[in-house]
Amino acid sequence: MHQSLAHIALVVNDYDEAIKFFTENLHFTLVEDKIMSPTKRWVMIAPPGSTGTTILLAQASNDEQKSRVGNQTGGRVFLFLYTDDIERDYKNLKDKNVNIVRELENQPHGKVLVFADLYGNLWDLIEPA
Repeated sequence: MHQSLAHIALVVNDYDEAIKFFTENLHFTLVEDKIMSPTKRWVMIAPPGSTGTTILLAQASNDEQKSRVGNQTGGRVFLFLYTDDIERDYKNLKDKNVNIVRELENQPHGKVLVFADLYGNLWDLIEPA
């Protein structure tokens, strides 16, 4: 048996503002943006150079979904983004005024910092040891 994660849904307020944040601030690639209906799009993004799992941006469509935007994990770190150069990416986050929640530090598993995306979801940025 072989299985893999294809996409992870990230609930957002607005497709276009989310695309702008991820592509301009984090340099993610817009993999696909397809209109499914007048209110729904199939929007996938991925970190630069990634060939694995993508993030499916899912615009909140009701009050319950809207209440989850920015807090899909109850305040815990939600996504873990590996990098080959955390110093470069740290500088980019600072230059783009992305909210750094926990400053860069050395951990047994590598160099780590925590940042928040435009909605407040927490991300670990990790350069593995």
